[in-house]
Parts: sequence; structure tokens; C-alpha cells
Amino acid sequence: MADKVLNQHEKRFLVGPRSRWKELMYAIDIFREFIKGFRVLHFVGPCVTVFGSARFDENNEYYQQARELAAGISNLGFTIMTGGGPGIMEAANRGAKDAGGASVACNIVLPHEQNSNPYLDRYVTIKYFFVRKTLLIKYSYAFVICPGGYGTLDEFFEALTLIQTGKIEKFPIVVFGSQFYEGIEQHIGMMIKEKTISPQDKDLLLVTDSIEEAIYHIRSKIYMNFGIRLRARPILGEKEFSFSK
Repeated sequence: MADKVLNQHEKRFLVGPRSRWKELMYAIDIFREFIKGFRVLHFVGPCVTVFGSARFDENNEYYQQARELAAGISNLGFTIMTGGGPGIMEAANRGAKDAGGASVACNIVLPHEQNSNPYLDRYVTIKYFFVRKTLLIKYSYAFVICPGGYGTLDEFFEALTLIQTGKIEKFPIVVFGSQFYEGIEQHIGMMIKEKTISPQDKDLLLVTDSIEEAIYHIRSKIYMNFGIRLRARPILGEKEFSFSK
């Protein structure tokens, strides 16, 4: 019932202007959601976020590949972050646990509740999609796009647009599943042909079916091109990661 009320609240906000008091209260609620996310995720370390469908079970080929890929990325020393639900998200978090690595998530409240998967060391549940997407991107040093639906494409192109426009660093994006995303590749080629994007924009992502190639691409782009440096801040007891180019 609470999820249904929240969903109606969002719909009312998105229909247009409301009273200034209601807009202020909504803005304050959004601020609280960000603070909640910051508190839970601040100490998780550098993450690689894995996006993908919630609709695959553990017998699905894509699930199994995502689990193996996440384990390999976890072995590089990264925390695996997902949206916290079932399917590919569960597979990636499970892969991190298989490798003995850290596994975190930023879940979402939906009208039909999306339960957190059981392979998480830490997670936060967020009301609003745009807050959740911001948090998933904020803590990520690379993005893996596994087969998925509208939500996965939304997250994929959000990250790609932020990199293309220089809003975030040129972190590696791995699109895993060349046959599944064949149409997307063709569309990118069409956009280059029509000059709606630049030819070099295609280099912002790697499309592959190879787990080894995906892991090597992430490792080389992050470790060799950016050079992660760990800076300790003993006064506050926290760790801050930065780049050395």
C-alpha cells in the first residue's frame, strides 16, 4: 500500500507545477534520499556497476555469464554494485561473493516491491529512480551493461551521455552480449553516419562476449589510463580514491 501511495506521489509531481510549499517538501524529501544514500555507500570503495534485467533466473545463460564476469572484476579489487534486485543484479552480487569480494546495491521502491537479493554486504533502498541512478553512477569507476530491458538501456545511455559530455571521467563501459545488443550497435553506426554523434564516440564502449576481454578492458582503462590512488584521511577515518593521469 505504501509503495502505491509513493507511486501516486511521483505521478502528481511529474504532471507539472504545484504549490511552492509542496515543491519545497518534495525537494527536501529528495535531499533526504541523497543523504541516506551517501551514509550507506560512502565507505564502499571504488565500484564497478553491473546493469541488467531482473527477469533472468539462475539457469539462464546471461545470469551465469554475469556471475562469472562479476567474480573476475571483483578479483581486480573492485566492489561490485548493482540495483540490488533479482536476475542479472543478483548474479553480479553473487559473483562478487563467490570471489570473496565486496557486494553492494542501491535498490528501488516499486509498486510491486523489488526485494533485495541475498548476496549483499550493504544496500540502500531509494524512493526515486533519478536519485538511485545518480548514486549508481557516483560510486562507479566502470559500467557493465548486460542483457536487459528499458531500465538497463536507460542506465546505459545515462552513463554514456555523461561520459560523452564530460560530466564524468571516461570510465570504461562494457556492453556484454553482442548478439543481444546487435541492434544497438547498428543504431550507433547509423547515428555516426547521420552525424548525430562523432565517430570517436563509438570508442566510449566495448561490445564483447568474452569475459576475459571485458576484465582486461576494465583493468587497462582504470589501472593504466587513470591510475587509482588511495589517499587516507585519518582525521575523518575515511578513504578517498582519486586519479593520477
